[in-house]
Amino acid sequence: MPPPANPNSIERRPLGRTGAMVSPIGFGGIIVMNESERDAREWVAEAVARGVNYFDVAPGYGDAEERLGPALAPYRSDCFLACKTEKRTGPEARASLENSLRLMQTDHFDLFQLHAITELAEVEAIFAPGSVMDVLVEARREGKIRYLGFSAHSHRAAMLAMDRFDFDTVLFPFSAKTWHESEFGEAVHARAVAKNMGCLALKAMAWRKWPDDLPAAERRWAKAWYEPIDDPDLATLALRFTLNLPVASAIPPGHWELFDLALRLAESGALRNPLTAEEEAQLFGALNEGEPVFDRGAAR
Repeated sequence: MPPPANPNSIERRPLGRTGAMVSPIGFGGIIVMNESERDAREWVAEAVARGVNYFDVAPGYGDAEERLGPALAPYRSDCFLACKTEKRTGPEARASLENSLRLMQTDHFDLFQLHAITELAEVEAIFAPGSVMDVLVEARREGKIRYLGFSAHSHRAAMLAMDRFDFDTVLFPFSAKTWHESEFGEAVHARAVAKNMGCLALKAMAWRKWPDDLPAAERRWAKAWYEPIDDPDLATLALRFTLNLPVASAIPPGHWELFDLALRLAESGALRNPLTAEEEAQLFGALNEGEPVFDRGAAR
């Protein structure tokens, strides 16, 4: 079992050069996707009471914006709210931003991110004249966005994006699983740190792809497209690896139970110290089981 909670004991970490201080465990909007309004309200209230101030959502997360917006509204001024867009043209990105602001019941996002950049052609489209970046920079001038970032699952796309614009943050699979299997993320992290960007982590609790022959109905964690780490001891090692790279905040898989596990570990102080060589070997050995979460080609 994870250690008992110690409310409000989690430290805040600097988010790169932004000046913002964020909780090391972030609340991903998928947690409230397809959940009741009551559960969404209760979970958000509990997360805030326990010291969480980093919240992340996206239009692609089903009805997460509809659920998270009202639930977060009473605490909005005390929270750092991040949103995203998958759109790759200027008009579509503007419409996406405005709709997300409406659903999230806010007049601005603290961080707005280009979502899931994968191909080099996407980066070129995003930076075409009059396209997405022009729209987002204008929205920042309007006060609807404070900081600009991106998320990516591709090493090459992430590196090119950082070459093309002085982003404030990067959201990337900074995880023991991907780091160990293909050095996926190491160069991206080094570049971001050198540029004093805020590093945010996806997949810190990722273990392996779900087996192809395992029916969806039998997958314990239905909202995760990969099999997450749910063993407390292994989760401790995995989160310690990521948070001591360093990373400002890690977003657990989109189930309340897994978020609660990660938060309890943070509250207990169990995530503060870097792994020893023996612990790192133990973690990598356990993660060797099963299929890689990402195609190895993504590291190129």
